[in-house]
Amino acid sequence: MFYFYCMKKQIKDIVEINDNKRSRYFSIFIQFLILLSIITFSVETIPDLKPQTRNILQSIELICVVIFTIEYLLRIFVADNKPKFIFSFFGIIDLLAILPFYLSFGIDLRSLRALRFLRLFRVLKLVRYNKAMKHFSKAIKLAKEEILLFLFITLILIYFSAVGIYYFENQAQPEHFSSIFDSLWWSIITLTTVGYGDVYPITVGGRIFTFFMLMIGLGIVAIPTGIISSALTKSIEKKGD
Repeated sequence: MFYFYCMKKQIKDIVEINDNKRSRYFSIFIQFLILLSIITFSVETIPDLKPQTRNILQSIELICVVIFTIEYLLRIFVADNKPKFIFSFFGIIDLLAILPFYLSFGIDLRSLRALRFLRLFRVLKLVRYNKAMKHFSKAIKLAKEEILLFLFITLILIYFSAVGIYYFENQAQPEHFSSIFDSLWWSIITLTTVGYGDVYPITVGGRIFTFFMLMIGLGIVAIPTGIISSALTKSIEKKGD
């Protein structure tokens, strides 16, 4: 029993971020594998790759998945509260990083391309090892109520602008604003100030309404930046205390 406890403690000192050489080497190694897997994921999309190149990429993917799986199981093994870790942010990300590989057995991924997209979640594994990203995640937690309130107000404004532009433009452009649901596309790209230009108002009332929506859109873009910046400052100040 004592041997088991010592072994678990040694593994925990390695896989969890601690101020020792073995932990630092392990974190660097995992970060390298994450970046390597992201590169291979991107290279796989290049058309007309040679079969030999694809075989190499698949071998790298296999090695990365095996190591990520071992890492995931070890983190569960050393976790003080296993269910809490499994359903935590990092626990879910660690699972999503390896899930597509195991789901691909016996399944043609050409018909389930979304599963391959899940491999992109490996990028989020880097958050665990990045101090700046840790501050950002803490800032999101500190400002979650303000962010949720902002999102709620934004959804109301999007719907309001969709209804408004529908009544101004429906008769003039029934092909673009045939319903409030069709008008939501215009509403989203206008309030986010993207404005692709494929759908735009042609009536005087619609253009005046759009002007006010654009002014509101500028505020919508700026508000979350201020909320998160304030929360980041608080997070950094807490660490310094």
